[in-house]
Amino acid sequence: MKYGQMRKFDVANGEGIRTSLFVTGCTHKCPDCFNEEYQDFSAGMDWDEQAEAQLLEYVKNPHVVGLTLLGGEPMQNTEGLIPVARRVKAETEKTIWIYSGYTWEQIMDHADMKELLSYADVLVDGRFEKELKDLTLLFRGSSNQRVIDVQKSLAQNEIVHYLK
Repeated sequence: MKYGQMRKFDVANGEGIRTSLFVTGCTHKCPDCFNEEYQDFSAGMDWDEQAEAQLLEYVKNPHVVGLTLLGGEPMQNTEGLIPVARRVKAETEKTIWIYSGYTWEQIMDHADMKELLSYADVLVDGRFEKELKDLTLLFRGSSNQRVIDVQKSLAQNEIVHYLK
């Protein structure tokens, strides 16, 4: 897995002060993607033990309320992100948000994606659609995207919105 950047403090990609990890690689190619440079799977730096240790240090900061995974496409980087998410949940009480171009329904059809999702608290799903762009929406760029409470949705076996 490769990543483009790691933000120690991020207030734009989820509630509160968060640490954000931007993975690289995405095949969606959404027009007007805000991170087009992270679509290339060979872009960025190699994920290694040092990077993981740095991320955990950031997440454990008492001012940080959680981790946000985005990119690129986290669901196309499940092999590298599942151990990270598992470790964050094992070592902290922090929340995990995931931004994905895949919809909830698509994720449910893939065991590896569903496993990564199982560690998350919130999923912002769906591709960015420039014709549905809406700057008034919280934590998403277009009106087709949903902000989903993952744990409640898994428990109830139906989508429960975190934000409408």
